[in-house]
Amino acid sequence: MADWEISKAAGHCCGTGKPLEPGQEYYAALVEGEQNLERRDFSTEYWEQARPGVYCFWRTRMPDETRKKRLLVSDEMLMAFFDRMAEETDTEKVNFRFVLALILMRKRKLKYESSQIREEAEIWTLRVTGEDRFVNVINPHLSEEQVDELSGQMGQILQVDL
Repeated sequence: MADWEISKAAGHCCGTGKPLEPGQEYYAALVEGEQNLERRDFSTEYWEQARPGVYCFWRTRMPDETRKKRLLVSDEMLMAFFDRMAEETDTEKVNFRFVLALILMRKRKLKYESSQIREEAEIWTLRVTGEDRFVNVINPHLSEEQVDELSGQMGQILQVDL
């Protein structure tokens, strides 16, 4: 499995090159790179004018290094990201989505219902808590080390301790 190299906040707008000041709101986004998803940060001004093409995005605030930081990502945002990745077939993205499913299960947003083998892949059926819908996720049979590594990378992407 290849490593994901997702950077933390760059401190500047990728569109204009201007610095993002501590406390300033901006858009963090994932864009398709040559081999994986890459993070890009955009000032709100640039974002609203240029509307750059991205895979997924969220609005956040530039951390103030002098203050203790604890940025929270809503469960709704995690579910939206999970749903957005439903049709992905790339191995890295399938692995990423599976770990996100495990996190959502731990947060009790998804509940395991059943599994079945389809085309030599184990597919889990999960119930979305509080909704009358089910989602499927491929179990790629990751090792504990791979799950830990992907969880750490997700934390870097989302700037949260998972």
